[in-house]
Amino acid sequence: MSKYLLRRVLQLFPLLLFISIVSFALIRLSPGDPVLSFVTPNMSPDDIARIRQSMGLDQPIYLQYLYWLKNMLTGNFGYSLNNHRPVLTLIVERLPATIGLMSSAFVLSLLIAILFGLISALNKNKLIDHVLSLMSYIGISLPGLWFAMILIYVFTVQLHWLPSMGMRTIGVNSAWDIIKHWMMPCLVLSITHISVFMRYIRSSTISQLEEDYVQIQYAYGSTRRVVLFRHVLKNVMLPVITIFGLSFSEIITGAFIVESMFSWPGMGSLGINAVFSLDYPLIMGITMIASFMLLLGNLLADLLYSVVDPRIKVKR
Repeated sequence: MSKYLLRRVLQLFPLLLFISIVSFALIRLSPGDPVLSFVTPNMSPDDIARIRQSMGLDQPIYLQYLYWLKNMLTGNFGYSLNNHRPVLTLIVERLPATIGLMSSAFVLSLLIAILFGLISALNKNKLIDHVLSLMSYIGISLPGLWFAMILIYVFTVQLHWLPSMGMRTIGVNSAWDIIKHWMMPCLVLSITHISVFMRYIRSSTISQLEEDYVQIQYAYGSTRRVVLFRHVLKNVMLPVITIFGLSFSEIITGAFIVESMFSWPGMGSLGINAVFSLDYPLIMGITMIASFMLLLGNLLADLLYSVVDPRIKVKR
């Protein structure tokens, strides 16, 4: 296991290098010029050239990349062109909010999906199964932006129950205030994954309940609850781990969009502002951190296989 883990970790670096090259080229070749944000009508061409030189944009693109890569390897992600602060400092300040939203949405998705998926499988072709299946189809089909606007209109505009912006209310330092700000972003981010996980858990549970080992456990006198949670659920979780690895990228990108919708103070809103203002160093910093999180999530999904099912061994 240790050799496998070391090999997978070493494989991250070539992938991150390739991502950095592609991302750097796309950002530099995109339309727009960040220098124009600092230009005033009274500036002469020499002044504009000095600004471009101070920002390092007067060099060929490959030299700009090599200079950026050299600094990044030493932990220097550069300075934000608009915030005038170190990029790494800005990301570190916003990273806990993004990780908190992503992790809570995933845990909420998994818990609700396991509950509804098991209930649906145990009541196959009954009314509650049809109702939960219909809910899952609706959840899969819901556009995230539309669902967010509906929640804001209902719970903020009409009922005045939940705030729609930020992570906390100014002057209020309570856990309940944070929970109220968290509810709608977390629900929007997790609704699709709840539906997808639930469908897989339902189908896997139905197939597992037909296996011989379930009947053997019943013959030994095991109760339905023991068989379901001690034996069946372990095998059911294997395809869920696969779906988690495949959907981790959707969780990251979804978190960025949701943060922008609800002004959640995470990397998503910071990244959107950086894109609109052509803040090259900040865009590259957020891209690399998000890519690292994505690769790390896929590695974690692979390692969870052996944790959930000890029969799965890592082979050379």
